This record gives sequence, C-alpha cells and structure tokens, in this order.
Amino acid sequence: MNHDNIINSVRQWLETVVIGLNLCPFAKRELVNNRINFIVSDANNELDLLDDLKQALKQLNDDHSIETSLLIHPNVLQNFTDYNQFLDYADDVLYDMKLDGVYQIASFHPDYQFADTHIDDVENYTNRSPYPLLHLLREESLEKAVANYPHPEQIPERNIALFREMGVDKIRALLNAK
Repeated sequence: MNHDNIINSVRQWLETVVIGLNLCPFAKRELVNNRINFIVSDANNELDLLDDLKQALKQLNDDHSIETSLLIHPNVLQNFTDYNQFLDYADDVLYDMKLDGVYQIASFHPDYQFADTHIDDVENYTNRSPYPLLHLLREESLEKAVANYPHPEQIPERNIALFREMGVDKIRALLNAK
C-alpha cells in the first residue's frame, strides 16, 4: 500500500470510530483544524522505527501548528506482544530527548489487548486501529482539554459501555469499513 492509502485508512478510522463514536472528545477539533500530522513510517525494524519516532517528536517540538502526530508503522510490530514491549523503548526515547512530561505516547494496534482480557473482549476494540501506530500528544494541551471537560476519568468506562451496547460484530464492521 502507498502512503496515501494508509493515511486515508487511518483518517477514515479516526473520523468514523474515534470521532464518530466520540471515543475521544478532543479529536474532532484537531482534525477539523488540520492540526493532526499523519506520518507513515517505512521502517522494517524497531531501530528504524525508533529513528522515525525521534524525527516525529522533533518535528512536533519544532512546529507548534501541529497539535498531535500519528506515527503509523505498517511494516513493523504487527505482533501485539512485540508492539507492547516496544512501548518501553518509545518511552525511553522521550526520556533521552528530555521530552518526558512534554509529550506522551498513546498506543493503538489492530490486535490491541488490555491486560487481563480475552482477545475478543469488547474493551480491546477501543484501542484498535487499522495499522499499528503511536499517537504523540502534547501533555500541556491534553491537561488543558481534560481540565475543561466534565468527568474525563469516565471516558474509558463510557467507551467500553458504548462498545458493549454496540456489540463486537458491529464494531468490527466499523473498523473494517474502507
């Protein structure tokens, strides 16, 4: 797949699932204002992906017109266990670049699975995306958004309740929509 097709697939997921179902009440504003940077990594191994992560963080740090970045990596870390272990290395990059506390990394993967759940439990689908990706967020902006939102701590529970009500088959259909 080419980069445009990959970005379009992720954008469709963002519009239909994340924004359409209001999983993240802060995402729509950034998409509408064109402040989300979609980056497709051609990395085929973890070291190259770490380099791409460093570049994405540098770009985010240097360009304040970008609010958040989605580093999509379709060729590496297809296995969720490997992806999940990689997140520690990604956090190390933040620390090494002295950006911990400035940015945080949220994780999304086609086979996302929370601890102590079964692979097809509905709550796992709240973090499932068309491709493995790292969501780079500005902590200051996130803190401001959360401070102005009533009961932000209830967002995950609300999302899980919505997905339970919808059922796995309907959610899978949304995730697989092109």
